[in-house]
This record gives sequence, structure tokens and C-alpha cells, in this order.
Amino acid sequence: MDVETTPDPFAPTRLGPVRLRNRVIKAATSEGRSPDGLVTDDLIDFHVAFAEGGVGMTTVAYCCVSEEGASAPGQIVMSPAAIPGLRRLTDAVHAAGSAISAQLGHAGVVAPKKLTGVTAIAPSRFINPTSFAYCREITRDEIRQVTEQFAATAQVAIDAGFDAVELHFGHLYLPSSFLSARINRRKDGYGGSIDNRSRFVREIASRVREVVGDQIGVIAKLDMDDGLPGSIWIDEALRTAQLLDGDATLDAIELTQGSSVYKPMYLFRGDVPVKEFAAVMPAALRPGVRLAGKRVMGSYPYRDLYMLDAARQFVPVVRNTQLILLGGITNYDHLRTGLREGFDFMALGRALLREPDLVNAMIADHGTRSRCNHNNKCMVTVFGRTHCVLDPVQRYGDATRR
Repeated sequence: MDVETTPDPFAPTRLGPVRLRNRVIKAATSEGRSPDGLVTDDLIDFHVAFAEGGVGMTTVAYCCVSEEGASAPGQIVMSPAAIPGLRRLTDAVHAAGSAISAQLGHAGVVAPKKLTGVTAIAPSRFINPTSFAYCREITRDEIRQVTEQFAATAQVAIDAGFDAVELHFGHLYLPSSFLSARINRRKDGYGGSIDNRSRFVREIASRVREVVGDQIGVIAKLDMDDGLPGSIWIDEALRTAQLLDGDATLDAIELTQGSSVYKPMYLFRGDVPVKEFAAVMPAALRPGVRLAGKRVMGSYPYRDLYMLDAARQFVPVVRNTQLILLGGITNYDHLRTGLREGFDFMALGRALLREPDLVNAMIADHGTRSRCNHNNKCMVTVFGRTHCVLDPVQRYGDATRR
């Protein structure tokens, strides 16, 4: 795509059936603002800030399809009981001019038994290399049950006023773990070849589309590679994307990397906040975290547009589905680069945590650059209330309201 035909990143466009005022999406980032698993005013204010700051759509992170699918305390379970609060959230974001998406997920191997009360499930028996927790093999009946849970929670999203759902097929949560040859050692139709290992995510996407029709957009967050040796890499991820694209059940695919199982810094890049992670751990674990934290978490230098080299491989393969680029997007030139490469939307995470009004700032001045310095201490704040540690308002509150 040449410069003359590159779309304006700030012009209105469509994501499937949804009209967005621009091509910038607030990526899902764990929020820690629903301690009882229900919407709070704090969560509403969090997303309204991005809407008022100019994004085309904001994403509510990790809405569980079941209580057993939670990965951390306080996550919203997408049930009828949650609808009144979710409706307040979507109404507030719409009033601020933005669309809103709900990320739907089942944590699978990442779901801690201490939280859920049940043994975590995986495609095959598996020991989580970070927590050393045992995961049992999911049955075929349970596969069908989880598929129906994704469908039912998509209907909850419609009833609550969301414009789209994002199916979490990344980071080695349950659907993603089926794509991993290292974790999925099944001998039935869900294991073996990448076509078989892609069956579960295809069935989820198909069933969700049956439920939602063209009422809302359907996005999948898909791993290109996860950093776990012998697990997910680009060659097979391209095939999964091709199969999903051929099914025509998705409106867009958001391309991601990394996992919540092994070396999580592969997703984030930049500084490794070992000291900060150790501080929030139980006292008995702190010395071990300080000693081995960097090795366990991984260390990968930050660079702008760090997922682009992998993501551009998907542009010629995915023909019917829009593509969302993520990773190291911090200024107007990055938005233009992504669009020029053939992507339809740009997703920003940490940069918007640092400056919720960054999009409006870039619209006013194309030379604006993000103040995010990739210290990644925001990762640790998910154990309480997600925020940028460099923002006094987010960290300490607005002094003018005291």
C-alpha cells in the first residue's frame, strides 16, 4: 500500500458491523477494578478516560466465560447478574463517543485451583512450568460445554450493550493451549495436526457467530508465537489464521505473542520489574523471585513496532478478515506504518495506560510521542488496581477532588 492510499488512522471506519470513529483500539489490559467480580464506578471511569481520550474502541479485559475460567481474583464473570453494571459501563463509554468490546476468555492452564476451587483443565495432562500446578485433560463433553459458555457470554455482551466481543485465543489460555503441540498431545480429532489442533478455536468462533449474527463484531486475539519451545510458532499460527479466515466467522484478528505460562516478558518487552514483583509476593517466596525472577519471566529488549515483523506474515494469508496490529505502537508514524503494511486497526496498551488522552493529542499534533518508557511496573499493579506508576492521578488520586 503506497503512501497516497494509506487510510487516515483518525477517519471513521467499520469493524464488521460496528462503526468506529477511528482505527485506534485500546487493547485489553488486566484492570483490577472489579474486586467483587462486578462493574464498579472505578472501572467505568477507567474506560471512559480512554473514550474521552479519543480511541475508536476500548476493550474490557478478561471477562470470564465461567467461574472455573478465571485467572485472577475479581474478574467479571459474564453472567446475567453482571448485566446491569455492564450496561452502565457501555452506556458511559458510548456517551463519551467510543465503541466498547468485551474480551471473553477461559484461563485453562492458568486458572489457579486456589481461586476456582477446581483442578485446571488443559488439552492433555500438563504441569504449569511457572506455578508447577497440575492440569487435567479436558473431556470432549467439557469441550462442548466451554464452547457453549463462549456463546452464552457473547449473548450477555449483546444484552449489556457491547459493540463487539474479543475471543481470547492467545497467551496459552484454554483455547490457545489447544494450538500448542507441546501442551496438546491428544489422540482424537482435537490433537495431532495443526488443522486438528485448530478445531476448538474454530468451533468457538463458529458458535459465537451463530449466536450474535451481525448484531456485534467478533474479534479473535490469536498468538503468532508464544516463546515456549516446541509450542506455538508462526508457521502453524498462519495455518490457524487461514482456517479461521476461510470459515468467515470473525470480523477481525488481533495478532499477539507470548503466554501467561512461560516468560511473560515476551509479550511486553522492556524492563523486567523483578523487585516490584517480589514485593507483592508472600514473604517466603520473595527471595526466590529476586534470585530467579528475571530468568523465569524472560528478558527481551523493547523496540518500536516489535510485533510487526511477525505480524506482516499474516497480511497475504488473511483475505476476508480484518487485522489488528499490536505491540510498540506509540505515535502517529507507527499508526501510518501499520496501515501502510496492510493492517486495518492499531491496538495500544501501555501507551494509553500512561496517557489515556494520547489519541486526541496525536490528532491535534502528529508529532506527539508517548511518554511511556516501558518500565513495565504497570504489570505489577494488576495485583491491586491497574495503573501507570508514573501518573500521579492514577497512582494517588486526583488531589483536586479531596
